[in-house]
Amino acid sequence: MRKVCVVGAGRWGMNHIKTLYNMSALGGIVESNSETLESLKITYPDVACYSNPHNALNDNFDGFTVATPAPTHFTIAKQIIEAGNHILIEKPITLKSAEAEILADLAKEKNVNLMVGHVLLFHPAFSKIKSLLDDGSLGDLQYMYSNRLNLGTIRTEENVFWSFAPHDIALFQYFTNSFPNKISSRGVDILQDGIHDTTITTLEYPDRIMGHIFVSWLHPFKEHRFVIVGSKGMIRYEDSAEGKPLIFYDKSVEWKENIPSPRSGPTQSIEYDSAMPLTEELKYFVAHLDDSPITICDPQSAIDVMRILESATESLKGEY
Repeated sequence: MRKVCVVGAGRWGMNHIKTLYNMSALGGIVESNSETLESLKITYPDVACYSNPHNALNDNFDGFTVATPAPTHFTIAKQIIEAGNHILIEKPITLKSAEAEILADLAKEKNVNLMVGHVLLFHPAFSKIKSLLDDGSLGDLQYMYSNRLNLGTIRTEENVFWSFAPHDIALFQYFTNSFPNKISSRGVDILQDGIHDTTITTLEYPDRIMGHIFVSWLHPFKEHRFVIVGSKGMIRYEDSAEGKPLIFYDKSVEWKENIPSPRSGPTQSIEYDSAMPLTEELKYFVAHLDDSPITICDPQSAIDVMRILESATESLKGEY
């Protein structure tokens, strides 16, 4: 079994550690906090533990995952890639698209796989939506939107768009297989000057496909909703609802004598697998430690997400 070293044992890093351990693929852990590291040595006595990435690079791991704070991603990832190791970096890959491009070029030069942790691309519900788009069940993609709302954790170092929207942007890219022609974003910074609490971002893609992302951490109730509108049918996923339903609507618009007429057929629940997205993501990463190319969450998709984040940020600045 191939062995992976996890860099960072914070909240999400611990999820990496537990998941890889259950897969019998955990080979090492890097954690700078000495108390946390000593605790991990007790919990995982057969796993190599290190206080810094440099020491871990001296051992022969098949790959690394990086789940440290985002500002450290570039430096740590560059070190790992330069040593010739396959790597999965948690989102965001870096804090600047230019840095993401450097990592992508370096990975290509060193002939190693670089993957970014946009975990929702491995969510069974979204995998099902992708298959329905690909097999033509929804017809031509026309419109999509995501609402990610809650009275939740309020950041002081990043706005709500950078905090909530990267996963939704990655999904938009995944479903359209293209890059938006136009990005516009508006919002409001109520609690902290310059740090938006609520934003609505519109993305206009080729072939007249439009999407919007509505995110807020200043909202009276939790809502995680994703909607796809196609020329033959529509689909809705409710992550915040009981049972997390995926609903197909046999609805469309037909033209009769040059007059648009709504067509409404049956509505049905779509079954999807119950697998955990992080488990599926890490399985995919481990399966590609044999040098076979990464095609989901690849470096270009990570760069595109960063470019969209930066463009939306510039658009938000323009509202003042």
